[in-house]
Amino acid sequence: MKSVWIIDDDRSIRWVLEKALARENIPFKVFSSAQEAQHALDEETPHVMVSDIRMPGESGLELLQKVKQRFPDLPVIIMTAYSDLDSAVSAFQGGAYEYLPKPFDVDHAVELIRRAMEESMRQESIAEVSEPAPEILGQAPAMQEVFRAIGRLAQSHATVLITGESGTGKELVASALHRHSPRAARPFIAINTAAIPKELLESELFGHERGSFTGAQSMRRGRFEQAEGGTLFLDEIGDMPPELQTRLLRVLSDGNFYRVGGHQPIKASVRIIAATHQDLEARVKQGLFREDLFHRINVIRLRLPSLRERREDIPLLARHFLQKSAQELGVETKRLSEATLKYLCAQDFQGNVRQLENLCHWLTVMAPSVTIEVTDLPPELKMEAAPAAQNWVAALEHEADVRLNRGDTGIMGDLTRRFEKALIVKALAHTGGRRIEASQLLGLGRNTLTRKIQELGIDAEKESGKEADLAE
Repeated sequence: MKSVWIIDDDRSIRWVLEKALARENIPFKVFSSAQEAQHALDEETPHVMVSDIRMPGESGLELLQKVKQRFPDLPVIIMTAYSDLDSAVSAFQGGAYEYLPKPFDVDHAVELIRRAMEESMRQESIAEVSEPAPEILGQAPAMQEVFRAIGRLAQSHATVLITGESGTGKELVASALHRHSPRAARPFIAINTAAIPKELLESELFGHERGSFTGAQSMRRGRFEQAEGGTLFLDEIGDMPPELQTRLLRVLSDGNFYRVGGHQPIKASVRIIAATHQDLEARVKQGLFREDLFHRINVIRLRLPSLRERREDIPLLARHFLQKSAQELGVETKRLSEATLKYLCAQDFQGNVRQLENLCHWLTVMAPSVTIEVTDLPPELKMEAAPAAQNWVAALEHEADVRLNRGDTGIMGDLTRRFEKALIVKALAHTGGRRIEASQLLGLGRNTLTRKIQELGIDAEKESGKEADLAE
């Protein structure tokens, strides 16, 4: 069995870690210098390496560099009594698993070593193969419907309206529709109509002639001309000003437009794909969006599900984004622990896929070790997640989705049993095992509670309940 290697010129540190590891039955070897450890590496490799940073001769950072060149997946924990910024940065840039400043809590050090050992075993058992990622990721039934729709529209020139919350990937779908269409060889031009001031939006869309307004020193082609023969993606069309809605309707009606200040009609051969996070029907009723324009763009509608509706895709997306961020930054790809994955799958992600991608980039930069635990998540996510974690209905719905998609049977009985058992156990714990009080809180008769305790096999609570009842 592989062992944990301790490299430190300080005999007292070696002794403390030896005793702690021996107490935990973790095999170990100790070395007083980096050179000794390097010689030993010619014969065997450790499970985890824990090295001081400043030692006579070769430093821990130099050892880290050489070890990572030979064994890139070996977790190395760097210790130092000099808790300065340069040392921390150098350690992490060199690929250290964790940075442990002295003096350290022994229990914390052992816990860190155990985490590193788990990571080492995971590296040995899982050989990850990097494959080109598909343009859009999703295994959830709701996303499979989107993929089928894209496939059916592959040879179509029809106008498409994509709806969905912010961050669900509307532009990705628009781009995919273009790439799989007969217009794929022509330009795909995207414009966010909500991000451009309304006084500039007309010129952005249709272009302008020289001298048409102050500052127009030359003729400019607008997005319609730039997209000629291809696809024009109008994002957040629900926020388009009324006067621009009128001009857009005219283009969609007769296929012609005029540059700002122009007098010659320009023919537009452009496929329109529009997107919005707004309820366009409601905006039509409020008089904020033209009904005739709505019907023009609402030829084929694609609705993108929120991330809350496709929670089973969160692990897949997270792995992809962590790998993507690692490649961009030139660092080792980080992984989510099982507990962290479950935690993230229970969150609502109001920012949807975009929020998850930003989170994965943050974790790639800021998480202290290769395996990401719940404690490594940013504070704001944990603060926002508290209500979501308490939302047992959402958790129940997610569990039901997982089981239904898996093809399980007897779901109602099993979940009901677990639900009742959890309530009774908590109620008995709350009352100190007093069944009469627990039954009143639960709204059950005492006999009913006693019967359910027996049926559900709540042995420990049952016994404590008997003792408490004697006291009553």
